Amino acid sequence: MLQNACRIAGFILVIFSQNIQAQNLPAKRPKPNIVIIISDDHAFQAISAYGNKLVKTPNIDRIAQKGVRLDKAYVTNSICGPSRAVILTGKYSHKNGFKDNETSQFDHSQDNFAKHLQTGGYQTAWIGKIHLAGKPEGFNFFNLLPDQGSYYNPEFIGMDGKSIRKEGYVTNLIEDISEEWLDLRDSNKPFCLVVGHKATHRTWLPDTVDFGRYDSLTFPVPVNFYDQYKTRSAAAVQDMSIDKTMQMAYDLKMLSYSSKGEPTVNRMNPAQRAKFDAYYGAIEADLKSKNLTGKALAEWKFQRYMKDYYSTAESLDRNIGRMLDYLEKHELDQNTIVIYMSDQGFYLGEHGWFDKRFMYEESFRTPLLMQFPGVIKPGTNSSQMVMNLDIAPTLLDAAGLAIPSDMQGKSMLPFLANKAVKGREALYYHYYENGEHSVSPHFGVSTKDYKLIRFYKRVNSWELFDLNKDPSEESNVYGKKGYEKTTLALKQQLTKLIAEYDDKEAKVILRSEP
Repeated sequence: MLQNACRIAGFILVIFSQNIQAQNLPAKRPKPNIVIIISDDHAFQAISAYGNKLVKTPNIDRIAQKGVRLDKAYVTNSICGPSRAVILTGKYSHKNGFKDNETSQFDHSQDNFAKHLQTGGYQTAWIGKIHLAGKPEGFNFFNLLPDQGSYYNPEFIGMDGKSIRKEGYVTNLIEDISEEWLDLRDSNKPFCLVVGHKATHRTWLPDTVDFGRYDSLTFPVPVNFYDQYKTRSAAAVQDMSIDKTMQMAYDLKMLSYSSKGEPTVNRMNPAQRAKFDAYYGAIEADLKSKNLTGKALAEWKFQRYMKDYYSTAESLDRNIGRMLDYLEKHELDQNTIVIYMSDQGFYLGEHGWFDKRFMYEESFRTPLLMQFPGVIKPGTNSSQMVMNLDIAPTLLDAAGLAIPSDMQGKSMLPFLANKAVKGREALYYHYYENGEHSVSPHFGVSTKDYKLIRFYKRVNSWELFDLNKDPSEESNVYGKKGYEKTTLALKQQLTKLIAEYDDKEAKVILRSEP
C-alpha cells in the first residue's frame, strides 16, 4: 500500500511539474504585462532582423536582440480583418465567423483572450487599427481607427462611440494614445495593451519628416518581377500587379493623373500639404519629362512603391522604439512580454505584385518577434512553425490562465523555453475572399518541404510546390511524374487537418473531387 501511495504521489508531482513547465513561469513570479504591436502589411523581408541589408529597422531588431525571432511564422488567412479576428480569438476564420472583409461581420460577444485576461486580473486596452466593426468586448479601454483609418489627421472612435478627429500623423498618434493609457492605468494590476498600427497599409503615405528618406537607394528588381505564371492559373488571373494595377495618383501620389484629387492627401492641413506638394510635385515633374512606357514605367513604379513603403515603415519602427523606451524608462521591461507582428505578409515586387492574399510565401508568412525576460533567451532564433492562431493561447499560458478547449491555436511557450519541445509539422491555410484583386479562394497545407494548394470558385485547380527545389514557388509540379506519392501523402495530411479544424466548407470541396 505504501508503494502504491508513493507511486500516486509521484504521478501527481509529475503532473504538477508538467503544468508549471507548460506555463513556463516560476510559481511565484508575478503575472507578466503584455504589449502586442500589430502592424499592417509589413513584410518579413522588409525588416533588417530578417536579413534586409538595404533598410534598417533598429527598434524592431531590439525585440529580436532581447528575445526571439521566429522564422517560420504564418497566418491562417492573409487579409486584414480576418487576421485580427484569428489573433483575438485563437480560432480559424470559419470558427470565429469573420472570413473576409467584404461579407463578414465580427461577433464581439464571442470568447477572446482579452476576456480571460480581464477575469484573471488584467487591465486590457486596444488602441489604433482593429478593423473589426462594432464595439469590442474584453477591453477596459479602446480608442480605435474606423475601418482602415487615415494616415493624416485621422478620426478615432472612443469608448462612448463618438468619433474625434486628431491632428497629426497616425503612427505617432497611436503611440501617443498608447502611452497616455499606460500613464493612467492602475499600476497595481498587470496590463495587456494591443497597439494596432495602420502602417504599412496601402497607400503607403509617409510622415512628412520621412519624405525622401530612401530616395538615394535603387532597390533591386525581384528576379521574378516579370513572372509569366505559366503553370499557375490562379496567379495568372489576379489583379494586383505593380505594372497594371498600381494607380499613379492613388498609390504613387502623382496627383495630376486624377481629376478629383486623392482622399488621403485631401485630409492634410496646409502645412502638411505644402510639404507633400514640394516633395511629390518635383517627382511628378521629373516623371513627365521622361515620358516612360513599358518596362521602364513598370520599374519606375516599383522604385516609387519601394521608397514610399519603406519611408512609411520608418515611422512605424521609430514609434516601436518609443514604446520600448517607455517600458524601460518606467522599469516595466523586465516583466513585460513584447510581441511584434504584422497581420500578414506582403509582396514587395515578388511575382510582380503588391498586396497579399495568396498562400505563396511572401503573403502567407509574417514577421513575429517576441521578448519575455526570464523565459525566452535573448538573441535566439526559432525555426518552429507557428501561426497567428497561437498568439491567444500563448498569452493565456504566459498569464498562468487556462486555455479554453475550443481555442485552436497552441501555446508557443513550451518550445520557446525549451528547444527540445517540437511544434507543428504542418500548417493549414484558408483564404475566402472572392472580390478585390481577383484572387481565387483557396485552402492548403504546407510543410517544411512541400506546399499543396486547392483553388476554387474563380479558378478550380491544384498547385504543388517543391519548396527545396523551388523556394520562390514558380513551378507547379502537381500531376508531374515523380510526385505521385508526395501528392497522395499531402492530400491525406490536408484531409486530416481539415477534419481537425472542422472546416466543413473545405471538406465539401474535397469530397467533390473525382
